[in-house]
Amino acid sequence: MNPFLGEFIGTMLLIIMGDGVVANVVLNKTKGNNSGWIVITFGWAMAVFLGVFASVKLGGGGHLNPAVTIAMAAFNPDFDSSLLPTYVGAQFAGAVVGAIVVWLAYKQHFDETTDSNAKLAVFSTGPAIRNTAYNLITEGIGTFILVFGALAMSKPASALGTLEALPVALLILGIGLSLGGPTGYAINPARDLGPRIAHFILPIRNKRDSDWGYSWIPVVGPVIGALIAAYLFKLL
Repeated sequence: MNPFLGEFIGTMLLIIMGDGVVANVVLNKTKGNNSGWIVITFGWAMAVFLGVFASVKLGGGGHLNPAVTIAMAAFNPDFDSSLLPTYVGAQFAGAVVGAIVVWLAYKQHFDETTDSNAKLAVFSTGPAIRNTAYNLITEGIGTFILVFGALAMSKPASALGTLEALPVALLILGIGLSLGGPTGYAINPARDLGPRIAHFILPIRNKRDSDWGYSWIPVVGPVIGALIAAYLFKLL
């Protein structure tokens, strides 16, 4: 049982399945091309189910998300805060590797796709309407719902790592359907920044820039939302 391995494998599987469903929907000549938002949200929910389940089984906390880990380290006395760098490092490493695996699986379809924005969308999120304040607020709200809801469902309530995989997967599905429209619901710094780094370094044909000007919002917004949720839950 290894905390680093658990979070690394769990996050890698999360990204393979999550970015994979986006690739299937937005890239040219795939079997799932243009199958829509419902497919993406359901695919991400199944990605979370697999990632959380695998992480916990292998000794991780099932966090898969630096914002969640930071919030637990700040407000959950049952979480060993010395594990913070181990968890966060594993999450980002797993996210980068998972994104590279998706690129390998869909390499021919990346080559067949001319829309550079669609190629970036496989890896990272972007706003439907670009507005720094509202994009930040949206990511914060989505992550608040994730952390507060997950804490409410976990047993005991303060120990997020003991959460069963299915309830949090359904929570992710609901967040995607209800709050995913404005920004694509990153709600996870590793999920967004790790694959964005992969997009930057991979030799993707005719790719655009990696939109670094937006990249801080899916990092800062989720951390703020998670901290507020964990603090409020503890207070209540």
